[in-house]
Amino acid sequence: MQLSVIILNYNVRYFLELCLVSVQSALSDIDSEIIVVDNNSQDGSCEMMKMRFPNIKLIENESNLGFPKGNNIGVAVAKGEYICILNPDTVVAEDTFTKVLAFAQRQKDLGIVGVKLIDGTGNFLPESKRGVPTPFVAFTKVLGLYKISPKFEWFGKYYAQHLSENETGKVDILVGAFMFMKRNLYQEIGGFDEDCFMYSDDIDLSYRVLKEGKSNYYFHETSVIHYKGESTIKDGIYIKRFQEAMQFFYKKHFSTRSRSLGTGSFVFSLFMKTGIVFFSFVKMFQGRAKIRTRPKSFVFYSSNTELATKLALIFQKKVSFHDLKTEKMVISSWNLGNTGTEILLDNDFVSFKESIHFMESLKNKGLTFKILPKGANFLIGSDNSRERGTVVKIE
Repeated sequence: MQLSVIILNYNVRYFLELCLVSVQSALSDIDSEIIVVDNNSQDGSCEMMKMRFPNIKLIENESNLGFPKGNNIGVAVAKGEYICILNPDTVVAEDTFTKVLAFAQRQKDLGIVGVKLIDGTGNFLPESKRGVPTPFVAFTKVLGLYKISPKFEWFGKYYAQHLSENETGKVDILVGAFMFMKRNLYQEIGGFDEDCFMYSDDIDLSYRVLKEGKSNYYFHETSVIHYKGESTIKDGIYIKRFQEAMQFFYKKHFSTRSRSLGTGSFVFSLFMKTGIVFFSFVKMFQGRAKIRTRPKSFVFYSSNTELATKLALIFQKKVSFHDLKTEKMVISSWNLGNTGTEILLDNDFVSFKESIHFMESLKNKGLTFKILPKGANFLIGSDNSRERGTVVKIE
């Protein structure tokens, strides 16, 4: 078997369904398997799996065992030469795994491959590629110095800004939402460290791969949607967990160089505490999060006229129907004047690759997007990377 895709799920039932529909399409020509590990979800995720995807292997944990252990359980039963650790709140294109597999097979020093991740409005997610978070690099992240001077080498290390988002190359750290590697390498280094704090498990795994003399790669030739707002709310808890994660990573990998934390620990603490004070100060002046506004209009890309009528009743607004039986996917007609429009993409007629391309082409134009997965009765999407996604049920 060539590939095993491991998806760890916890209470994201609708995102999981969308993810699985996309993954199944992307694996149609690959000798592969999908393994879903559920961390005791209470939202009907497992019931949905058994009803809609009875042939996909499902492991039901009796409690929430966390990200590292949950994924280790999945990899332990995998059979593929390669594995892909994949978040349930992702959408892959139909050719994602074919492209990544071909790239991986060409590398003689293969560690982990990551891809270009975008949010629910088509914007690039900078955590797709990162550098080793030494104390100073972590400090520049907390203070946001990478935004002030992204081309300055020392400030651009956290998000590996030596590579553009549209350039494939070697990087140090990849994000746990999509990690593609050989299964035997994952097993040799012991998989995810189950003692890791949140936000450091993928950093730790990437770094241990580097220590084995392997190279990690950012691969830009395929884009994957990552709906991630619920895990990235920038509040006091987030910054506290970020500090704990960096402290864990630093103690594990850098303290042995000096036999004790000593001065290094003091410098790290100074950097992080200064960053936290600055972060808190900025938050005081940011105010409350913006209230989500309803779209002013809708455009439905499909060939299902009955569904277009039903959506107009659900939204209580006119839904412009773009009939794909008679019209092509039109992108050039959209411009900045369409701010407030929501694009609805019917996966029965629009492929995931086309949907992703559509979103990237129209990013930063004030548009939002929702996808209707093939065979599903709901629309799903996320307006930005800082907010929870939205599900619209179609009864």
